[in-house]
Amino acid sequence: MTSNIDAALRRLDVEARSEEAALGFADAARTAGLLDVAYATVDSPFGPLLVAATRRGLVRLAYPNEPVDDALTELAARVSPRVLESPASLDDLRRQLDEYFDGERHGFETRIDWSLTSGFTTRVLRATARVPFGAVTTYREVAGKAGNDRAYRAAGNALGSNPIPIVVPCHRVLHSGGGLGGYTGGLARKEFLLRLEGVLPGGSER
Repeated sequence: MTSNIDAALRRLDVEARSEEAALGFADAARTAGLLDVAYATVDSPFGPLLVAATRRGLVRLAYPNEPVDDALTELAARVSPRVLESPASLDDLRRQLDEYFDGERHGFETRIDWSLTSGFTTRVLRATARVPFGAVTTYREVAGKAGNDRAYRAAGNALGSNPIPIVVPCHRVLHSGGGLGGYTGGLARKEFLLRLEGVLPGGSER
């Protein structure tokens, strides 16, 4: 019994040392300018969120239902293969997200890297990024700000593929008649975020 416990403790020690070494390597790579995409996780009411950033800014935020390996593979293929876990690189964003979910933050102060978007989708998401906390807009309105108010269905598709939900607040875009519409994270999460922002009953009044 004792030998089994000792073996388990040794295994945990090796795992801890491996994780520490990996983080140390990521920090060294960041210092040397060799880290193109840093990623980390942050706790949220929905579970752990994956966040990833480049030198240009936040490039990806993934909900727990999105496989981490898939998100990292996409980043490696479309942004850079030099993707490493580096929580220290994302400390400020993680703090901002914590404050947002605690109802203490009404806006994010972070640059955005639009590398995973292009064309009309980028224009729609840029327009969406300007919708303030506690406000909502419509698919037709963001389509108009992106250059074509008749392309509201295409705007909906662009919002559905938003690689940076929450920070680029596609949850603030509704149907013209007031219906919630769709959401990449599911309608329950969209409702939660709108309540948090005081848009729906039961949310923050701040």
